[in-house]
Amino acid sequence: MDINYAQRVEALREVMRSRGWDAVLISGSDPHSSEYPAPRWKQVEWLSGFTGEAGDIVVTLDHAGLWTDTRYFIQAVQQLAGSGIALHKTRIPEQVLIPEWLSSVAFQGRNYVNIAVDGLCQSVTFIQEIKDAFDEDTEVRIVSVPDLLDCLWTDRPAIPATPIIKLSEAQAGESSEAKIEWLRSFLRSKGCDNMLLTALDEIAWLLNVRASDIDYNPLVISYLIVTPDEVRWFARESYDDVFLSLGDLQGSTYVDPSTLNYHIYNMMDAESRVCGPSPVPLRKAVKNATEIEGMRLAHFYDGIAMERFLYWLEKSVQSGQRITEWDACIEQSALRAEIDGFKGESFATISAYGPGAALPHYITPEQDAPVIEPHGLYLNDSGGQFIFGTTDITRTVPMGPCTYLEMQDYTLVLRGHINLARSIFPKGTAGCQLDAVARSPLWQAKRNFGHGTGHGIGYFLGVHEGPQDIRQNFNRQPLLPGMIVSDEPGLYREGQHGVRHESVLLCRESGSNEFGDWLEWENLTLCHIDTGAIIRNLMTEEEINWLNAYNAKVYDSLKDHLPAEVAQWLQEKTRPI
Repeated sequence: MDINYAQRVEALREVMRSRGWDAVLISGSDPHSSEYPAPRWKQVEWLSGFTGEAGDIVVTLDHAGLWTDTRYFIQAVQQLAGSGIALHKTRIPEQVLIPEWLSSVAFQGRNYVNIAVDGLCQSVTFIQEIKDAFDEDTEVRIVSVPDLLDCLWTDRPAIPATPIIKLSEAQAGESSEAKIEWLRSFLRSKGCDNMLLTALDEIAWLLNVRASDIDYNPLVISYLIVTPDEVRWFARESYDDVFLSLGDLQGSTYVDPSTLNYHIYNMMDAESRVCGPSPVPLRKAVKNATEIEGMRLAHFYDGIAMERFLYWLEKSVQSGQRITEWDACIEQSALRAEIDGFKGESFATISAYGPGAALPHYITPEQDAPVIEPHGLYLNDSGGQFIFGTTDITRTVPMGPCTYLEMQDYTLVLRGHINLARSIFPKGTAGCQLDAVARSPLWQAKRNFGHGTGHGIGYFLGVHEGPQDIRQNFNRQPLLPGMIVSDEPGLYREGQHGVRHESVLLCRESGSNEFGDWLEWENLTLCHIDTGAIIRNLMTEEEINWLNAYNAKVYDSLKDHLPAEVAQWLQEKTRPI
């Protein structure tokens, strides 16, 4: 069914005119500041057709724009065609973000401006950024309208409610009771009585619960209030009861404005509200011994599935079978599903051959998917959710002969991947200080990539988690032993090919000396890196030695758990170069 998105935008403008709104902000998130919202809150997609994981829309009476980052530029241009919605690029040097655009472009010099938002789906922090962007001569009137699009979106999906899983202390490494007592201790240190938690991953971690309310994310859509003597969990039928319960709280209530939605914030008593960063993300990011062993196990089984998949792919394509990108998705998913404890993919698989791989977050089409041909590069970015961990892996592999440029790009990205994986750094180092380690080989060749180099990964939770990351943004959070991050530099040539190599790394102690305490990485991912597209003389001996040692480790770890023909194939694939 063809959808006229331009008509939807115009219908929204009619609502704006009738209510005196100068602008409407439509968020790509939900009432919990989730990266991946349930279908009910995919408001950006409904209004514009844009399906990327990060994007916000502003509609004024004479302009409509989508703000998204470098991962989605090509996709956005394609999906916004004919909608009348312009692309506004973020994470580039000349970016003009929404608050600045509203104040300096759309409504510069105005005495007042009425900006309507779905207060349930805008964070307190973002609304404050909008207010702060205007000078004091402009009165900024934020009109909070929960479920703003309901008057237009007549078949809007309901809030999902999937079966809930309770993790035991043995599975989680710590009881929910102990975690709650830790949180209460934190609240006492802040002089607070209660805490309202709205971020779904924080609630899942604190209560040791999981579900499937959001695709790829084992989360329960809910709110949580922790008081000195009780825990109130608002899920399923009681979800909306949180609004009434807020009025019953005694004393001060701690909230995190970066994840708290604007609607709830305004419902709370200002004098009893205490704002600050939640302590849960950092505590959750430093994995305990049980979680670390679970992540090792997840990557072991995931490696078996990956090697079986890559063997099938290579043999099928080389034998002349017609294998599409979507066929590869189906086969890979089936192999992962054979693993005991598999709970689904951790994100939508990116299965991309040739030009498709030039889109960092390519959407593999189910219908008329491109055929994988016996030459050039194929990129696969995928992951699994297991009861004992979460995986995320990208392997770019040659399907046959490659051009010199393909091999050159492949090798330079691999060098960056290896440089980060083998880095040793002093305790206290932040991820932004390591980002250049992975980019250096590309920079030396005057090449680059627009996305981050690494993100945190949860334990049977979100495939993206903070507060740590490895990217050029100035995030001061130090990397700590027990943190897990991805290592995924890339390179993308529009219309030609894309390369990304991604493994998952565990931060661990690396000894002490007179110069201080040191940290290093343990590579959790067990899947060989194909040497068939490498230009050897572009690599240093140290890089080659690391690669040979890594591939040998993969073979030794997996050989006895693979079908004989796959083990023999893997032995050839992992021979030293």
